[in-house]
Amino acid sequence: MKKLIALFAVSTLASTSAIAGIALSGTASVSYDDNGSLASSTTHDADLTITGTSGGTTLTASYDMEGASLATTAVDMTTTIGPISVTADMHDVDEDNLNDGDGDPIADSNDQSVSISLDAPVGDVTIGLDDSGDLTASGTFAGVSVSVTMGDTDSTTASASIAGMDIAVTNEDGSTTWTVATTVGGVDITLDSENDVSATIGLTGNELTVTHTASRAYKAATATKYDTAAADAFTTVAVSRDLTSGATLSATYSSADDSLTLKAAVTF
Repeated sequence: MKKLIALFAVSTLASTSAIAGIALSGTASVSYDDNGSLASSTTHDADLTITGTSGGTTLTASYDMEGASLATTAVDMTTTIGPISVTADMHDVDEDNLNDGDGDPIADSNDQSVSISLDAPVGDVTIGLDDSGDLTASGTFAGVSVSVTMGDTDSTTASASIAGMDIAVTNEDGSTTWTVATTVGGVDITLDSENDVSATIGLTGNELTVTHTASRAYKAATATKYDTAAADAFTTVAVSRDLTSGATLSATYSSADDSLTLKAAVTF
């Protein structure tokens, strides 16, 4: 294995600053990956979120900062008018249209949207309508949260905490997926319908997470997406620790390519 380089964290300024209803927050990290048998690489990531609030209206804008200039990643505005809530997604994401086996979209689509929800006086039901014509009804009944969407793609989701287990089930266009999360003997365990399993445990100031990702079958292309290549199962083992500088240092090994990644990250 190639010689690893050392990473160090740089202390940051105040955690969250606010000026006349404006709050700033973000994250920053630097990672070194030995990439197994391939050439090693060092990557950087820095994100900034600006939140402006005036009365019952909030604008949230997010940006990538590691390039030569800020790159917008999200712009959302929410406001309330009596029992009506309005949410506007004002950013059109530039999708990756490469046919590289990841099931990327064949062509860009405009994902900007406006949705309106109404707190209806029928139990705990909330009714929502967006500009694409999708109608959503959601609520909590006997401890079970249920959401039903009717439109181009019908979907139903339900989630509940039962006997110490957090269970979530989603049926979209006839296909059902689920996740179960629980804690056993101080170990946080998550299992999903694709046979993926993760376990997280605290060890003397460190956090150890072991994740097994099951193999994936080939998915044929559709009218809107390229095909998705089959993938072998792999396992990752990650150890992370909070430093006195305010940063988090982590080391992750992946059996997918026999690689080890060191990462220093900070949230402010």
